[in-house]
Amino acid sequence: MQHQNTLAYAQELDNKDELKSFRKKFHFPQHNGSDMVYFTGNSLGLQPVTTESYIQQELNDWKQFGVEGHFLAKNPWFSYHEILTEQSAKLVGGLSSEVVMMNQLTVNLHLLMVSFYRPTKQRYKILCEAKAFPSDQYALQTQAQFHGFAPDDAIIEVEPRAGEYAIRSEDILAAIEKHKDELALVMFSGVNYFTGQVFDMKTITANAQKHGIVVGFDLAHATGNIDLHLHEWGVDFAAWCSYKYLNSGPGSVAGAFVHEKHHKNTSLPIFAGWWGTDKTSRFKMEKTFVPIHGAERWQLSNAPILSMAACKAALDVITEAGFEKMRKKSAFLLSYLEF
Repeated sequence: MQHQNTLAYAQELDNKDELKSFRKKFHFPQHNGSDMVYFTGNSLGLQPVTTESYIQQELNDWKQFGVEGHFLAKNPWFSYHEILTEQSAKLVGGLSSEVVMMNQLTVNLHLLMVSFYRPTKQRYKILCEAKAFPSDQYALQTQAQFHGFAPDDAIIEVEPRAGEYAIRSEDILAAIEKHKDELALVMFSGVNYFTGQVFDMKTITANAQKHGIVVGFDLAHATGNIDLHLHEWGVDFAAWCSYKYLNSGPGSVAGAFVHEKHHKNTSLPIFAGWWGTDKTSRFKMEKTFVPIHGAERWQLSNAPILSMAACKAALDVITEAGFEKMRKKSAFLLSYLEF
């Protein structure tokens, strides 16, 4: 449609916006008694109005039941993480068995790379984008060092061409082809935090995997922001935070994805914890780790209930709005901004 640069036109768009009522579902910081114009949801999303009551429910159950809240709470803590799975899986395009909410983003990336970055003398290099988020750079550097490799040698960065800001897809694919016999891992962001570039995850995955290269993604700026189809694309693993576009609060619980093709491979190396062992035998307190066949295998400790309650409040708002409608509005807002 033809945009117009007038206040009346902008107000007309507001009136026609099918999601306009959702503005009232979030708390806005105040400035001189008015809502701030908030453009930093890419760093920390606003607090949903319902977050306080969701957390208060768990505080009340903790007060009333103590340790028995693991089983007697309105939302039993023993399985609390499971009530986040279906909604989270839908947002990343994964099966429920492929997704788990746990830990924080970089913790999850390290845990997943324990299993999926398996360098050899010949194939030990990692391909990533230049100007990746620093935490990703540190994670990749220290993973290489942990295995005895020098980061400057082991990590290959794909850069934008001179005078450009985005990385061309053909340059990523050319780098994969050039280094195919040296690469153990390709790990990119889904959306680059600095430029906002959305990478062609489907094509990157297919081109790397045909050479036997494992593919993972940091989806911190992608989950809740763009359409994702991790299962369909065959991505090996991914991780994301929930405090940006998922509005779950500062430092809140993160997510992890492991494709089902890896679920039956019990020989995968893993840093194991009690919460990743088979649920039917967990309380037998046995010495031997029996892994869950799914993404839950990568869990270490029992769930951080208070941050998960905040996460649930936000996921419920997203579910009510409908992510398809959110994406439609996002694309429309972008076209208006570009105009």
